[in-house]
Amino acid sequence: MASRKSLQANRANGDKYSVLLPTYNERENLPLIVWLLVKYFGESGHDYEIIVIDDGSPDGTLEVAEQLQKIYGDDKMVSTAYIHGMKHATGNFIIIMDADLINSHYYYLFLFRKQKEGDYDLVSGTRYQGSGGVYGWDLRRKLISRGANFLAQVLLRPGASDLTGSFRLYKKKVLESLVERCVSKGYVFQMEMIVRARQLNYTVGEVPISFVDRVYGESKLGGNEIVSYAKGLLTLFATT
Repeated sequence: MASRKSLQANRANGDKYSVLLPTYNERENLPLIVWLLVKYFGESGHDYEIIVIDDGSPDGTLEVAEQLQKIYGDDKMVSTAYIHGMKHATGNFIIIMDADLINSHYYYLFLFRKQKEGDYDLVSGTRYQGSGGVYGWDLRRKLISRGANFLAQVLLRPGASDLTGSFRLYKKKVLESLVERCVSKGYVFQMEMIVRARQLNYTVGEVPISFVDRVYGESKLGGNEIVSYAKGLLTLFATT
């Protein structure tokens, strides 16, 4: 629980954090992650908003988001049916994370501290340094993830240990600049963001995180995503 002094300091620093939650078939996870976010930000005193970006989920995720928006208020939550959620963001910092509860709200404090520590343009959660790790995956998925990151490290030399993670904090202007230059989609998008950040000499900090498998639903990682990743990796190698 944050102290009264820290609450007042967080409110007074002028920063606002826009949390972007890309979703696809997350109607069961969404109420839980939104509740955790509201609880954390309420206790910490940081100014925030939550933006749910639904990609046409057939399970009714957008309808759930709209119900949550009524509960928590339009000033704290926005739901949109198209991918340009950044247009709705009013914060000077933007957090992008999965809506499947893989990334615990516990790590927000470390993201914020790391960013302030070095005034980093981008802070990324990493599963592959320090106390970071992966829990709940079978051997096949661990090998795929490790192999994907190893190949990217060899070919791209990105200066970051975890290229495919999606738990990141950006300065808003930096994110806007990167998105303008990125052409990839899916898992490759996360990798390209780090590579472009290196090209533009943006500073990147990393925070170890424990990556725990989803509570509800199934992972979207399949054969098509693996092939797309390989193609995207080769394209970045040839063009950066």
